[in-house]
Amino acid sequence: MSANTVALAYLIASVFFILALKGLSSPLTARRGNLFGMVGMAIAVVTTLTITQNWVLILACIAVGGTIGAVVARRVQMTAMPELVAFMHSLVGLAAVFIAIAAVNNPVSFGLPATLPMGSKLELFLGTFIGAMTWSGSVIAFLKLSGRMSGAPITFGGQHMVNLVLAIVMVGFGLWFFFSETTNWPAFAMMTAIAFVLGFLIIIPIGGADMPVVISMLNSYSGWAAAGIGFSLGNPMLIIAGSLVGSSGAILSYIMCKAMNRPFLSVILGGFGSDTGAVAATDGAQKTYRSGSADDAAFLMGNADSVIIVPGYGLAVARAQHSVKELAEKLHEKGVNVRFAIHPVAGRMPGHMNVLLAEAEIPYEQVLEMDEINSDFSNTDVVLVLGANDVVNPAANVPGSPIYGMPILDAHKARTVMVVKRSMAAGYAGLDNDLFYMDKTMMVFGDAKKVVEDMVKAL
Repeated sequence: MSANTVALAYLIASVFFILALKGLSSPLTARRGNLFGMVGMAIAVVTTLTITQNWVLILACIAVGGTIGAVVARRVQMTAMPELVAFMHSLVGLAAVFIAIAAVNNPVSFGLPATLPMGSKLELFLGTFIGAMTWSGSVIAFLKLSGRMSGAPITFGGQHMVNLVLAIVMVGFGLWFFFSETTNWPAFAMMTAIAFVLGFLIIIPIGGADMPVVISMLNSYSGWAAAGIGFSLGNPMLIIAGSLVGSSGAILSYIMCKAMNRPFLSVILGGFGSDTGAVAATDGAQKTYRSGSADDAAFLMGNADSVIIVPGYGLAVARAQHSVKELAEKLHEKGVNVRFAIHPVAGRMPGHMNVLLAEAEIPYEQVLEMDEINSDFSNTDVVLVLGANDVVNPAANVPGSPIYGMPILDAHKARTVMVVKRSMAAGYAGLDNDLFYMDKTMMVFGDAKKVVEDMVKAL
């Protein structure tokens, strides 16, 4: 291909990527958006193969990676989707680091001068440290989301000062690399190593309630890392695709923070629950709660005029989305107005609950976001909370609580509240929930899928 043809092909691929983002903005067009993204990537890959002499090696790597990806995609459960996303982000960051190392080691093979110009050094510096931080931060997010590491914040004295000092030292080594007349491997290596450590330290103090923001933030970081490497290699496809991912991830992070009434910097510097000594999961006082059976819950819902179902991570763990759809259909047959209330950060990643309900083919018009449905709770007969905790916790309205100020679904304003949980354990943020102890609340203990199936039988 000529240079102009390559540029045109990359431009066409970029247009498909933009159309993909547009399609993914709505559940109704998400499949079409995915298709556009796949077509754009196929064009980009084919174009790259035509301008390289190592197409056999590239095809072999694509075959290996594609096979692994296909196997994982078929086996992964919907409950594991958040940690899978975090793991994929880590690979993007690590790829950026490896490309930067290769470019520094042999710039000529990447079309760069034998002695790297200062502009290329700056681009490699940015792509490398962003990629390294993305990798280590994503690994921590993966460990927390998969339960291999506690979701509670991990803090120590002087943590922010340590992070600041490391950041300054990392930039110092980067400047040393930047101003060196020859390739300064010690400076580059130290800068990269500190970036790996910094990504680890930035994520460990972030509590469970902020993990959806972390997912979108790391998504943004991976995009900027790719864009930085794209500038270094003079590859417009990497620049455009990376910028799309980086900017869309940043916008999503902003939306998530706004939904939780949280400044972005506050999330990065600690997250909900960082003051774990101030408020524990329970204050030690003996609290009483009312419990009931699935039959009791079915009777109340079957005789109600309106029911709002609030799905949470417990629904995902139990894989109860199809049973919930059947429950909603049975209630509709009895003339009950059933809707689903979605909190922006319910689950472990943005849109987690929307994905689960879409998989069960629950009509989109029944699924409402927090801002759309919150005013209706006070006029609702029954609210059924399935495995949600922090997003319906009235502690968000109590000054001094670690989640104070976080917008929640106002389930506590309904006439009757039914909560399906395995136990009275605290949520992912490690906080007790006063909703469970209200006179209007009935706890139904058990696996969400089994309980909902029993409700359907009772109806």
